[in-house]
Amino acid sequence: MNTEVLVLFYSRHGATANMASVIARGVESIEGVQAKIRTVPAISSVCEATEDNIPADGALYASLDDLKNCHGLILGSPTRFGNMAAPLKYFLDGTSNLWLSGALIGKPAAVFTSTSSLHGGQETTLTSMMLPLLHHGMLLAGLPYSEPSLLETQSGGTPYGASHLAGPDNSRKLDQHESDLCLALGKRIALLAKNLIHNDITR
Repeated sequence: MNTEVLVLFYSRHGATANMASVIARGVESIEGVQAKIRTVPAISSVCEATEDNIPADGALYASLDDLKNCHGLILGSPTRFGNMAAPLKYFLDGTSNLWLSGALIGKPAAVFTSTSSLHGGQETTLTSMMLPLLHHGMLLAGLPYSEPSLLETQSGGTPYGASHLAGPDNSRKLDQHESDLCLALGKRIALLAKNLIHNDITR
């Protein structure tokens, strides 16, 4: 059975979704590991508003079973005033049953984000996503400075996780350093998940 890493994200304008695709490539560069890409629906302040069960395009919506059954998790969100976006927070707030059962304890996890401005709260957004994962008992991994792009980047990239400067109109593509760090993050969680399963030390 393959090791499965869940790449779970919310994206409104596509930048975070693009990062998820590159991270998934990094995951699947490790033999025996596959990436499952999932997103979460938008939320609305209008109570009657509902999303379709299947999105019109892009990744499928995540279920709690996706989280329960994965061997590793990479979580992504655009920045909203230095915090994760509300749709992702809403999804995570609904994971109490997984917390009660300890379903995520011992699984490796990492985070990624995209911002419109260079100092738009990349690192605080990354740490905001880490907090619920710590409560779930997950093993958090960042990016080590042995990654050359972490030292050379002049845009996105932090030791807390992969990040991207999308620009004020969200049209800026991933540059080489940002892309390399997304790949590195995917590889790192894939290797951790594979090694943890192989050595049967998930708790």
